Amino acid sequence: MLRCVLRSKIHMARVTESNLFYEGSITIDRDIMDKAGLVPYEQVMVSNLNNGERFETYVIEGERGSGIIGLNGPTARKGMAGDRIIIFSYTYLEEKEIANFKPRIIILDESNRIVEVKQE
Repeated sequence: MLRCVLRSKIHMARVTESNLFYEGSITIDRDIMDKAGLVPYEQVMVSNLNNGERFETYVIEGERGSGIIGLNGPTARKGMAGDRIIIFSYTYLEEKEIANFKPRIIILDESNRIVEVKQE
């Protein structure tokens, strides 16, 4: 049996821009994507700490080292620049794989710079 478990989390990201007139997605700095193990067009869940919104979308690669976390298209209605969000990615594992699996947690500072990478 497969179970859906947390694979990685980008914790306390700060939204840097909202662009309503763009295809729906979330733009993430490529350095952050790499640390979290995300690839372009991968599905993610986003939770906004400022307003309680929770939504799914897909990842678009942002400029490396830019710190960009951008809400695009309809997701721009779910938050605004300055909001703090958590970005979750999930994977499916066999029961026997779960016991030894640890998700990767990326903790960001106020400028979306990586301050810690840990396995929970």
